[in-house]
Amino acid sequence: MIGGMQDFALRISSIMDHAANEHGARGVVSRYADGQIERSNWAEIRHDSRRFAQAMERLGVKPGDRVATLAMNHGRHVVSWYGAIGMSAVLHTINPRLFDEQIVFIANHAEDQVLFYDAAFAAIVERLKPQFTTIRHFVCLDDNGQCSDDATYAALLAAEDGNYVWTTGDERDPCMLCYTSGTTGDPKGVLFSHRSTVLHALAGIQPACLGLGPDSCILPVVPQFHVCAWGIPFAAAIAGAKLVLSATNDPASMCELMRAEKVTHSAAVPTVWLGMLAYADETGITPPPLEKVVIGGSAAPRALVDRLMNMGISVSHLWGMTELSPIGTVSRKGHDFASMSREDQLDLLAYQGGVPYGVEMRIVDADGAALPRDGATSGRLQVRGPWVIERYFRDESGPAVDADNWFDTGDVAIITPEGVMQIKDRVKDVIKSGGEWISSVTLENEALGCAGVAEAAAIGLPHPKWDERPILIVVRKDGADVQEADVLAHLSARVAKWWLPDRIVFADSLPHTATGKLLKTALRETYGTISLSA
Repeated sequence: MIGGMQDFALRISSIMDHAANEHGARGVVSRYADGQIERSNWAEIRHDSRRFAQAMERLGVKPGDRVATLAMNHGRHVVSWYGAIGMSAVLHTINPRLFDEQIVFIANHAEDQVLFYDAAFAAIVERLKPQFTTIRHFVCLDDNGQCSDDATYAALLAAEDGNYVWTTGDERDPCMLCYTSGTTGDPKGVLFSHRSTVLHALAGIQPACLGLGPDSCILPVVPQFHVCAWGIPFAAAIAGAKLVLSATNDPASMCELMRAEKVTHSAAVPTVWLGMLAYADETGITPPPLEKVVIGGSAAPRALVDRLMNMGISVSHLWGMTELSPIGTVSRKGHDFASMSREDQLDLLAYQGGVPYGVEMRIVDADGAALPRDGATSGRLQVRGPWVIERYFRDESGPAVDADNWFDTGDVAIITPEGVMQIKDRVKDVIKSGGEWISSVTLENEALGCAGVAEAAAIGLPHPKWDERPILIVVRKDGADVQEADVLAHLSARVAKWWLPDRIVFADSLPHTATGKLLKTALRETYGTISLSA
C-alpha cells in the first residue's frame, strides 16, 4: 500500500513538550500551605521536570519503578509527575487522608522506591517509616527545616542541569498508579498507561467537559492525589491554559486566590462549593465570577446548582471513578439548553450526563442482559473504553471486566433515549422496599434543600413487612432548629409518599471516606439497631 500516516507514541512527555514549546510563558501559579506564592510557567515546569528526571536516575530509580508522592496541589507536585513519568518511572499518588494502615498497605503493595512528601505530612512519614518495606529514599518537597534529616526537593534539583532527553517507549507502558478508596476491603490499584492518560486528557479539554483553551485559567480544588486531580494537570498543559494550584482549600483562601489570578474554570466536589457559599452568606464575600464549574465526586444538590447558576456560572456535572481515569460522563446540555426554563435546566443537570467520545455505556439486569435506554428502567451501570480499567494492579483474581470488556461500576442508573445517564444509587446502597427501589442519593439531595439541613444520609434498615425501609440521618446547620416534621414536609413535596423515611435521626456529624464520600458501612453499624415496626 502506498501512503500512510506517521506513527508517534502517545506519551506524557509529548504533553509537557507541547506545553513548553507552544505555551511556555503561560503561568503555573502555586500557593503553598504557609501562604507563599510561587510563580512559574510551562517552560520552567519542563526544565524542572527534566532536572527531576535526572535526580531520579541519580537515586537509582529504574523504568517501571514506583515513585510515590504524599502531597497537596502545587507546582513541585506537578514537576514530580512529569519528571518521574518522563524517565519512565510510575508516579504513585498517595492520599494523606487515608488511615495509617491504608497508607502502609498501598505503599508496600505498590513497592514504592521513593517518597516525596509535603512538610505538612512529615509527622505521618516519620510515624510510618518503620513500616514501609520498599521505600529507599524520603524527600521533602518543602525546604523549611520541618522534615528531619531527609533530602529536600530543592537540593536534589539544584544538583542537576536539566540537560535531559525524555526516555522513549511504548505508549502502553504504565505511567501512573492510583488506589481506590473503597469503603470495604483493601484499596485496589489502578495502573494508567501513557496512551490512556493522553486520550483521557484530550477528552477532558472538550467544550462539553472542562472546556479549556489557551485563554482559560483553571484552579482544580480536587486534590492531585484524588485520581490525578481528574487529569487537569495534563489537560491544562495540552490546552496551554494557566494552571493555579493551592495546597489549602478553605473558602477564604479560595476566593482570594481565584480573584487575584482571574480564575475562569474550577473543579471540585459539592462540599467545596457548599462551603464557599456558606462563607459568602457569613461574610458577604462571594466567589469570583467564574465562567465554568465542574462538580464531581458525588451528586450535586439542586439548590447548589441553582445558586451557582444565579451567579452567572456555567455548571456541569461530571461522573467518574478511579477505574475510569476518572471521566465517565459529563452534563450534556444540548443546543436548546439556553432556551429552557430554569426548572427544566436544573432537571437536566440533575443527571450525570452523557459519555464523551471514547467511552461506551449501558445498563444491564441482574443476569447481565442489556436494558432499554428509556429514562425509566434502572439497571447496573457498565462502561468500557480506552481509559477504562481492564485489570487491577497486581491482582491475581483475573480481569475486572467481562469477556466483552464491560466494567461493572457498582452503580444503579437509568439512561434516557438521548444517552443521558443518572445515577440512582450504589448497588450496595440502594434501598429495596416492597420489591421496589428507593434511591438513597435522591433522598439525601432533596433533604439538602430543606432550610437548616447541612448534610443528610439515607440508609435502609430491615423491616418486618417491606424488607427494608429508609431512615434519614441529618446534620443541622449551625444555629438551625430544623425538626423531623420540617424535613418530612419538605420531602413530601418532592418524592413519592412511599419513599418518605420511616425515621429521621439528628446527628452532630456524619462519617466520610478519605475522599469525602459518605461512609454508609459505618452508618449501618451505628444505626442498624434501630427497630422499625410494621
